[in-house]
Amino acid sequence: MSLFDSIKGSLGGALGSAAAAALPGIIERVYPGGLQGVLNQLSQSGYGKQVNSWLGRGENQPITTDDLRNALNDSHTREIADKLGIPYDQVLETLAKVLPQAVDQHSPNGQLQAPAPEGGHAA
Repeated sequence: MSLFDSIKGSLGGALGSAAAAALPGIIERVYPGGLQGVLNQLSQSGYGKQVNSWLGRGENQPITTDDLRNALNDSHTREIADKLGIPYDQVLETLAKVLPQAVDQHSPNGQLQAPAPEGGHAA
């Protein structure tokens, strides 16, 4: 399952397919370093234990919307919400649901691999 599929599955009808398809590209544009940039920011903000659990083979520790609000740059998360045309808190809720499993799926050897481009395969 791709990062896109994970996001799309968690969003369901709330955002719809178009918004779900746009989210990975928006994260790439908004956060330098894309998903890795988000993980770096979370680790630097005191959520390294959660990030390491997602990268490791054990159970994924959850992260809350409040954790994300505290760790991620407010202007970046608001920009994601604006680009998707949804409320700010809905973006945080979606990321809280999707991020642990998406990172877990893209780190089979304990290191984050670049997600495959939409409709393509990772190199």
